[in-house]
Amino acid sequence: MGTDLFRKKPVSTLIAESGAADAPPPGAPEEGGRSGIHLKRSIGLWQLSSIGIGATVGTGIFFVLSSAVPEAGPAVVLSFLIAAVTAGLTALCYAEMASAIPVSGSSYSYAYATLGEVVAFGVGVCLLLEYGVSASAIAVSWGEYLNKFFDLAFGFTIPEWMAAPPGGGGFFNLPAVILVAMVVFLLIRGVSESAKVNATMVAIKIAILVLFIAIGLTGFQSGNLTPFMPLGIAGVGTAASSIFFSFIGLDAVSTAGEEVKNPRRTLPLAIIISLVVVTLLYIGVAVTAVGAQPWQQFEGQEAGLAQILQDVTGQTWPAMMFAVGAVISIFSITLVVIYGQTRILYSMGRDGMLPKKFAELSPRSGTPVWNTLVVGAAVSVLAAFVPLDILTDLTSLGTLVAFSVVSVGVIILRRTQPDLPRGFKVPGYPVVPVLSVGFCVYLIVELHPLTYLFFGIALALAAVVYFGYSVKHSKLNRPAEELTEAG
Repeated sequence: MGTDLFRKKPVSTLIAESGAADAPPPGAPEEGGRSGIHLKRSIGLWQLSSIGIGATVGTGIFFVLSSAVPEAGPAVVLSFLIAAVTAGLTALCYAEMASAIPVSGSSYSYAYATLGEVVAFGVGVCLLLEYGVSASAIAVSWGEYLNKFFDLAFGFTIPEWMAAPPGGGGFFNLPAVILVAMVVFLLIRGVSESAKVNATMVAIKIAILVLFIAIGLTGFQSGNLTPFMPLGIAGVGTAASSIFFSFIGLDAVSTAGEEVKNPRRTLPLAIIISLVVVTLLYIGVAVTAVGAQPWQQFEGQEAGLAQILQDVTGQTWPAMMFAVGAVISIFSITLVVIYGQTRILYSMGRDGMLPKKFAELSPRSGTPVWNTLVVGAAVSVLAAFVPLDILTDLTSLGTLVAFSVVSVGVIILRRTQPDLPRGFKVPGYPVVPVLSVGFCVYLIVELHPLTYLFFGIALALAAVVYFGYSVKHSKLNRPAEELTEAG
C-alpha cells in the first residue's frame, strides 16, 4: 500500500488525456471529461497573460495594504519586493513545468507526474484552499469599493450588516455573494467569452492603477517614509508572507494549460509577462500609497486607495473613478480565481481523486457546469461569513506550498526525464529552483501561528477524503483491479 501512495502518472498520459494537438499519442489513451469531451483550446497569448495579470493585480493592491502596512510600516515596499523575488524565482519554474506538461491542474498535475499520487492530492487540496479562499477574500473587499462608489456618486451606502461578514462589522456580505453569482454565470457560458471579458477588464485595471500612481505622486511626502522600518525586519517578513497570496495569478496561468493555443510557447511567455507587469504595478502603487499617507492611517481603512486619492486632491471625482475601476478589477480577479479552482477540480475528477461529476463537461459550452456551481456556492458561503484577515493568510500558505512543489518538481523532472520536450528551461538550474523553495519556506515560517491550525484541519479532512475515497477510485488503481478480477 505504501508504494501505491506514491505512484506517478506518466507525462504522456497527462498530455494525451488533455486532447492536445501536440501530444505524443501513439498508443496513449485519449480521455477527456466524460463522453470524451475535451476542454477547448481557444486562449491566445494576450488573453492568457490577462488571466495571469487579472488574477494577480488587485488582490494585493486594492485592499491588502490596509492589513500589510500596519505590520511593516513604509517598509511594506520591501515586503512586496521579497514577495516579488519569491514569485519571480517560482515563475521561472512554473514556466518550465507548464511548457513540459501543458495540461489543466497546474501544480497538482505537476506533482502527480513527479512526486506521486498522495503528494499530488495534498497539493490539490492546497490549490483548492488557495483558489477558494482567495476568491472569497477578494469578494469580501468588493463591497468596500462598491460602497465607496455609492457614497461618492449617490450619497448612500449599503447597510453595514449586509455588506460585511461576521467579525468584520456585519452579519452577511451580500455584495460578495452577488459578485460570485455573476462570475459563475459568465464562466458557465464558456471560457472564450470569459477570457475576452477578463482581457477588457485587465486593460481597465492597468489604466486605473496608472492613474492612481500619477495622481498619488502629487501628494508624495518623504516624511511619510520615516521611520522606514518602525516594526523591524520581523514586520517586513510578516507582511511579505501575508501579501504573497496576491501572486496567485502565476499559478492561474498554468491551470489553463488545456485551453491554450500552442501551449509549449504560450504558457511560459504568459507567465513571465504577467510577473513583469504585476511587479512593476505593485511596487509603483505601494511606494505611492505609503508616500501619500502616514502609515498609521492604513489600519482598518476601507477602499484605502480611493480614499488616498480623495485626500490628495481634495475632490471626489478621482476617488469615484478609482472606485469604479476597482469594482471592475475585483470582478476580473474573482472571475479568474474561480476559473482556476474549477480546473483543479476538473483535473482531480478526471483522475478519480474526486467523483467523476467534477470532470463532466457541457457538450454546448465545453465547460464543467456542475463543478462551477459547486465552487460558486462554496466561495459564496466563505465570502459571506468569514473575516478577511483569516482568508488571506490561509491563501498565502496554500500558495507557498504549491509553489514549493513546482520548484521541487522541476529538479525531479530534469533528472527523471531529461529528454522531455520543453518550450522553456529555468536559467541558472539548479540554483534557481533551490532558491525558490528557500524563499517559500521563509515566508511560510513568517505566517501567523493560527494559520497553521486552520491549515492542519484542512489537511486532516483531505486525508479522510483521500484514504476513504480517492485511493480506491484513482484511475491508476484500475489496471490492478481489472487484473485481479480477470485472475
